[in-house]
Amino acid sequence: MKIDRRSFLGLGLGAAAGVALSPVGVKLTDDSSIWTQNWPWTPVPEDGRITYDRSVCSLCPGACGISVKKINGRPVKIEGLDDYPINNGGACPHGISGLQYLYDPARIKTPLKKNGNKFEKISWDEAISLVAQKLGEIRKSGTPESLGLITGADNGSMAQLFERFMDAFGSPNTYNMPSLESNLALTAAALHSADRNLGFDLDHSDFILSFGAAIIEGWGSPVACIQANASRRERKAKLVQVDYRLSNTANAADKIIAVKPGTEADLALGLCAVLLAKNLIAGNVNTFAFAAMLAKEYTPDKVEAITGVKAADMEALAMEFIKAKAPVAVPGKGRGDVGQSLREFAAVQALNALADRLNKKGGVFVMYPADYLSFPENVMDDAAKQGASKAKLAGSVNELVDKLEKDGGLSALFIYNANPCYALNNPEKVKLAMDKVGFKVSFSSFMDETALRSDVILPASIFLERLEDVVSGGGLAKTVVGLCRPMVKPIFDTKHPGDALILVAQAMGDSIAQSFSWNSYDACLEQVTGKIWHTLSGDGYVVIDDKPPVGTPATDFTFLVSAPKAAVPMGEGDYTLVPVDKIRLAVGSMISSPFAVKIISDKVLSGKYSVVEINPATAGILKDGDIAVLKTAMGKAKVKIGFNEGILPGVIGMPRGLGHAFNNPYVAGKGVNVNDLIGPVIEPGSGLDAAFGIKATLSKA
Repeated sequence: MKIDRRSFLGLGLGAAAGVALSPVGVKLTDDSSIWTQNWPWTPVPEDGRITYDRSVCSLCPGACGISVKKINGRPVKIEGLDDYPINNGGACPHGISGLQYLYDPARIKTPLKKNGNKFEKISWDEAISLVAQKLGEIRKSGTPESLGLITGADNGSMAQLFERFMDAFGSPNTYNMPSLESNLALTAAALHSADRNLGFDLDHSDFILSFGAAIIEGWGSPVACIQANASRRERKAKLVQVDYRLSNTANAADKIIAVKPGTEADLALGLCAVLLAKNLIAGNVNTFAFAAMLAKEYTPDKVEAITGVKAADMEALAMEFIKAKAPVAVPGKGRGDVGQSLREFAAVQALNALADRLNKKGGVFVMYPADYLSFPENVMDDAAKQGASKAKLAGSVNELVDKLEKDGGLSALFIYNANPCYALNNPEKVKLAMDKVGFKVSFSSFMDETALRSDVILPASIFLERLEDVVSGGGLAKTVVGLCRPMVKPIFDTKHPGDALILVAQAMGDSIAQSFSWNSYDACLEQVTGKIWHTLSGDGYVVIDDKPPVGTPATDFTFLVSAPKAAVPMGEGDYTLVPVDKIRLAVGSMISSPFAVKIISDKVLSGKYSVVEINPATAGILKDGDIAVLKTAMGKAKVKIGFNEGILPGVIGMPRGLGHAFNNPYVAGKGVNVNDLIGPVIEPGSGLDAAFGIKATLSKA
């Protein structure tokens, strides 16, 4: 596929980074209220004293510092916080529209209990008593391990507090939703050492080789990545994007390598093979078995047949990468969360290892976790010790869904900071699996797809209403702990999820209550962050580490030598449907704000239709703007056709983050949830859902 500057300009993607960091979009002129965040449900403050408070946004893994403008104590505006070590004054569309989450009509305003097919309001005392009673029955039955937890948070005090509860209760069944952070941790464990993570020093690299990572569309810490990209010109750094479509990141790149979807790992291994064949390995690594596998299976001609990248171009890319002073290879298509394989992450990291870019400035840091929390020893009775020592039901949340859907296994389930009934592939299967669980407790702020299927909802105050430590992650090459401060008292009858969990633990009594003896989450946070609390509460953040780790970690290539080949898209059809990430569309547990939805381009959402990208060369009888039926093995949906010469022929790109199915007029009924059309493909050895896409057909509606 020939990709040139004319194709770039045809996409209309110029100045993407600037648009992403400012409240400017194609639909702003029709509603001036967007500029002030004053929507019908948002109260307009009277004139009065203006103040500014510092906090940290926890809407996504970006962990950006924010400045909240107040009038007479009421928050009226959110901006990026100058000099904050992660975002340095920048903010994304979701952060600046944070006030809309405060007053969003989809917020859960009081504890709820499922009564038949409807929810009824109950008091906090009733809700806590009900949850404690149900959990007490499970413990009395002798099966504490049948309590499960699905969470989207794997660092910080709240993650440890929930894990502490699971241990004290007696269950090993804690599962994290797929995320870039968890995928990088799996990669570090497979190649280097467990209990490590990876951070990419994009700010100091002079050659960034991105394997589909949406560096300016939501990968990692979005604002930090956008700022790193914006500084490339003055640093004379080069960006090469491996991709199957002209994304915003590809548009900003110096060179694009067009690759068949799902073959990114093969290209990375092909580059490793070139370096080994030319004896250009810079790192001191033991590569005997790995080298033999590469020499046999990843010759340039074989890799060309797999990926579509010409052998000569691949060899030239390998030489350009190894000759750069500070190159770094970045894994993770899109946001790097769903539709990923450990094989792909590991292959890209192997390239970094062979080029001696581990723990080097401008390279990739193999980092220790942020060790700043000091919880007291958990109190565990015999039931807790026996239950917690048992094997987990599954190795990942995707495997858990399979297990539950087939034969159950959990009596109760906590869901915190996660929306698996929307965010995982084949949500209908996830819902069936959830229905196999007898008692479900949601700690959600919004009535999302998963909260709707819960039996009790303990509504969580949002980030503007609560105190919490927020740890940087998402591939950042530094560790910063920020303090999210309450900007306003809770608007509704909600609680900090930490307070709700403490109340449940105390209501259960005995050893569980002893492990949760704090009067409040705030008191807990002050205690467990004792060694940094003074600085954290005073300055609003603490930089734990921002230097390359000392030494070069060993690299074990065993996983890659025995790793399964790339997953083949399921189903049949002339096209391959792949999800596409847009920075203005939130995914995972977060829903898009009305502001973010308002500034989505008509080339992404047109009326009620998701707009799918397709190359006109393979559109057949379909025309630009046609309404078509998109069908896969998982289902079908009506979509709008959007011609795009910048996407590989035979590939259909559909935006993620649309198609919500709960009662919120600002996000529901808009487009299709692409996850509804893609079935999971579980990767052996990792448990990751490696389904990067699915075969599809298109016909005129």
